[in-house]
Amino acid sequence: MSTGKVKRCVGKYELGRTIGEGTFAKVRFARNSETGESVAIKILDKEKVLKNKMVEQIKREIATMKLIKHPNVVRLYEVMGSKTKIFIVLEFVTGGELFDKIVNNGRMREGEARRYFQQLINAVDYCHSRGVYHRDLKPENLLLDQSGNLKVSDFGLSALSQQVRDDGLFHTSCGTPNYVAPEVLQDRGYNGATADIWSCGVILFVLLAGYLPFEDENLMILYNKISVADFTLPAWLSFGAKKLITQILDPNPMTRITMPEILADEWFRKGYKAPIFEEKYETNLDDVESVFKDSEENHVTEKKETQPAAMNAFELISMSKGLNLGNLFDTEQEFKRETRFTSKCPAKDIINKIEEAAKPLGFEVQKKNYKMRLENVKAGRKGNLNIATEIFQVAPSLHMVEVRKAKGDTLEFHKFYKNLSSGLKDVVWKSEDMESAD
Repeated sequence: MSTGKVKRCVGKYELGRTIGEGTFAKVRFARNSETGESVAIKILDKEKVLKNKMVEQIKREIATMKLIKHPNVVRLYEVMGSKTKIFIVLEFVTGGELFDKIVNNGRMREGEARRYFQQLINAVDYCHSRGVYHRDLKPENLLLDQSGNLKVSDFGLSALSQQVRDDGLFHTSCGTPNYVAPEVLQDRGYNGATADIWSCGVILFVLLAGYLPFEDENLMILYNKISVADFTLPAWLSFGAKKLITQILDPNPMTRITMPEILADEWFRKGYKAPIFEEKYETNLDDVESVFKDSEENHVTEKKETQPAAMNAFELISMSKGLNLGNLFDTEQEFKRETRFTSKCPAKDIINKIEEAAKPLGFEVQKKNYKMRLENVKAGRKGNLNIATEIFQVAPSLHMVEVRKAKGDTLEFHKFYKNLSSGLKDVVWKSEDMESAD
């Protein structure tokens, strides 16, 4: 499958496709060339880190995360630096997002929802005990491993630009509005632990109900609903579930239920299994300091792309569920923040077709090599929707196109993709089996 293109490497890691993007960072799939292990590498721009005076906090957050080894938290392995970038090497989780499971299947049975909630509370409680707070807990940040166990991602890294003032409270509003605690919106300072507990309560509500407790197109009305905990519990919930949700979604952080009280709750305790893991282990924090020292930096060699990135079998398998590659070429993919299709058209023709289809939908298009950035000129519920696309060469006459939400609302992304795909029908390749099934 390879066309001989020199891939970009960071130390012993061979970088692959981009699998996520944020304001300060980009996440790429990578492979450890020594062990063959899959990892995710979070890439931070060093200039932005310095400009925003985030150096000491990043050092502290990364050092803390390296000490956290919990079965329900995405593992941080190591950190490296170059002249312009910081590379945070993370565990690669293959089971997708909990968000996808909710959107595809709707609300969960109480037993299943409780199991995920137990794992979430285990992770959050453990990290709180080590002074690490997430502050952006939502289903999109909850991943599932291949065994279906929950893994909290970005714990301690999602709010790198935030600061704690002398009063010991956070003062920056962050997170997704629907999941954010009332005290965070009031800008009076808040406790990271009680704010995380509120978000856990919203997540539990979503798991059990299949929809958000606080929802409104008008942000001011949404904030008002959150500030007074204006929500209605579904009639089908058990008394125990209703009681726990009500205690968590208490708008007063001083009377809100605490972690020890959640762990002792009768509904929560049903079928509860405490996580088993080894807390004491050796770890090296030397790399955390060396990231910002020029004399000890790991230098990265970058090559300019002149053709679509060739995708090897290892990467292809990592993008599928298990070893079933069929779902990669299915245009009716699950509801998620990224989707893919294959095409037998030349890469340049695919680029032109995407541009032709996106512009009438109100998107500005930026192109660089075989990557594209589409931005909706009209702001949506969560700002301007940004779409990233990249073309990979799977075989000499076959390309795979990845279309990924880089910024904005996930539901708006799927509405966009549905409209876009109607303009790409003559580009998408279907196998004979797929055509016969139509």
